[in-house]
Amino acid sequence: MSQQGELERTLGLPQALAIGIGTMVGAGIFVFPGLAAGQAGPAATLSFAIGAGIALLVALPTSELATAMPESGGGYYFVSRSMGTLLGTMVGVGQWMGLVFASAFYLMGFGHYLVDIVAALDLGVDIPVTTIAFVTALVLTGISITGTKNTGDLQNIIVGVLLALLAGFLGHGLLDALGVLGGEQVPETFAPYGTLPVFTTAALVFTSYLGFAQIATVAGEIKNPARNLPLAMVGSVVLVGLLYVLTIFISTSVFSSEALAELGETAIVAVSRDIAGPIGAVAILIGGLLATLSSANASILSSSRSVYALSRDALVPDATANINKRYRTPHVALLLAGGPIAALILFGRVEVLAEVASLLHLFMYGLMCVALLLLRHHDPNWYEPDFTCPASPWLPALGAIASFGLVAFMQPLSIGLGAGLLAAAAIWYRVYAYDVSLKDERA
Repeated sequence: MSQQGELERTLGLPQALAIGIGTMVGAGIFVFPGLAAGQAGPAATLSFAIGAGIALLVALPTSELATAMPESGGGYYFVSRSMGTLLGTMVGVGQWMGLVFASAFYLMGFGHYLVDIVAALDLGVDIPVTTIAFVTALVLTGISITGTKNTGDLQNIIVGVLLALLAGFLGHGLLDALGVLGGEQVPETFAPYGTLPVFTTAALVFTSYLGFAQIATVAGEIKNPARNLPLAMVGSVVLVGLLYVLTIFISTSVFSSEALAELGETAIVAVSRDIAGPIGAVAILIGGLLATLSSANASILSSSRSVYALSRDALVPDATANINKRYRTPHVALLLAGGPIAALILFGRVEVLAEVASLLHLFMYGLMCVALLLLRHHDPNWYEPDFTCPASPWLPALGAIASFGLVAFMQPLSIGLGAGLLAAAAIWYRVYAYDVSLKDERA
């Protein structure tokens, strides 16, 4: 049985950081090094730095918006209350589907790592990557239904083990890359494929930086949001961005860009094996398994909250906002996240999944920055944030320009799919919810 009601504030700063870090670490370190180096060479380090810079430009305005409106829904809630229901619906649906695409991408990476572990153990079992990803999507959805705290606790465990493994890898790898340890290395041209691939690669890998926004999505369940939201969002971007840049620097110091590209989604395993032998490879295999799992776990949670927020405002059917009477979670919304993720896994094109996820989030990020500018300009009585974005209006304006601009460097197929989903959201609004008056209308 279920009923509508309020979500509990059960997530503290450690859980909020774990959601952000756990979502971001997976793709950037364990899936993208081979793909990114194959496109941009060692300059992929700059691609990840560009992504981190754009994420920070958005994280600071988002922190202000979230402390003024600490409600579940994140970007959807901010845009709908400042820019109206049409754009709000497009952002809400985009946020939902962006996380669905991202989760499918993360779970495909999880499948690749599990297949490699099975092969390394020589178990003689041949399980398709898509089958592993599909089953895992169903399991994680079930865990989320049993309680938000269960998801937060799972994130804490996964991220704690993951960061311990990465500390060892990055510490040893950095000494090796700098020539203190290891053998002699042959230098490679920093940008062997030119300047443009640096930006197209930044557009591809931006999926790695979606985690900070997921923190805002569960703002309604975070304790002491005035303090914990800004700390969690900005802190997670800074820490994870540094980890990414170091990982690509180490990887391209150990292997050539061409070799990394051939190794594909699990290239980092070969890098770790070269640095620390079989023990290093096993450690990174375990780390990759945990990282991609934590990314998918956090994304499923956040995706469902987007659907929940849309339903609470009657922009989608009311039944999707039902709260499970036993677990106090939006179980219908969680099923609307897990179901499409399982379906997309069958699509299988990981780069397209990643770029569509990035595009839908960049659309939301750009509008959030614009929303902050509008709220500062109109200064409504209810707008009283506990955190103030510095350097306004210049910083949020730059965040909007950078977010929208990065979309231009994506593949045409990704742009077409993302634009199609946003257009479908606009059509849905016109057909189903054009006459909706928002509850708690603030604009």
